[in-house]
Amino acid sequence: MDELVIYERADAVAWLTINRPEARNALSKGVRDGLWDGFRRFADDGAAAVLILTGAGDKAFCAGGDLKEMSETALQVPPPDFLPYLQRTVKTDKPVIAAVNGVAFAGGFLLAQMCDLVIAADHAKFGIMEVKVGRGSPWAAPLPWLVGPRAAMEIMLVGDPLTAQRAYEIGLVNRVVPADRLRDEALSIATTIADNAPLSVRAAKQLVYLSAEYGWSAALEAADALYEPVYLSEDAQEGPRAFKQKRRPQWQGR
Repeated sequence: MDELVIYERADAVAWLTINRPEARNALSKGVRDGLWDGFRRFADDGAAAVLILTGAGDKAFCAGGDLKEMSETALQVPPPDFLPYLQRTVKTDKPVIAAVNGVAFAGGFLLAQMCDLVIAADHAKFGIMEVKVGRGSPWAAPLPWLVGPRAAMEIMLVGDPLTAQRAYEIGLVNRVVPADRLRDEALSIATTIADNAPLSVRAAKQLVYLSAEYGWSAALEAADALYEPVYLSEDAQEGPRAFKQKRRPQWQGR
């Protein structure tokens, strides 16, 4: 396929693949445009419950910005629409999983960071390299919330890559698997999520993010309001009923 970013769906799981392996899946304008289109397509795809973001090949998930292009355009401050940023410039309450198949540097780190779950191949590496090229990383503002301030300081000030194992140890990555099992592992998790009650899944995702927005008491109050429609839904009755009848639930999403 000649597309720089490929969107495809099988049943309830969609895949978004950066397809520029010869350039380590760097974020050229064509790739950025494709990511915008792909994330919007997923958000609007009523048949897609979960998205898996990955890169083509086995070398790179995404090596970050296209430095040749950035040099040619003399890019200074990236505009707000430079790259889609989930929960900031592209909104979706459906889960997104990063399947990191190689290096995730700079903008590639951003793409992994903004996903809800991260599954990494055992040879993957993660790094915010901007201090080594004089660039900035304001998009890393949520990083201390994800990994803690000390780990975030080391990642951003030193600029050296983290192994997949180290990324797992500090909580940036959920699971590390052999490279040949990455797609199967990501698909297994995505399928499990897609089989769960959709209203409960979406509320759970929102709960995690609102906990970063509010303090203890305010988060509990907001969570009560968030989950009330879930409790009052038809699915909330279907789950216990299916358990009692020893059958699979038939979720309606309402």
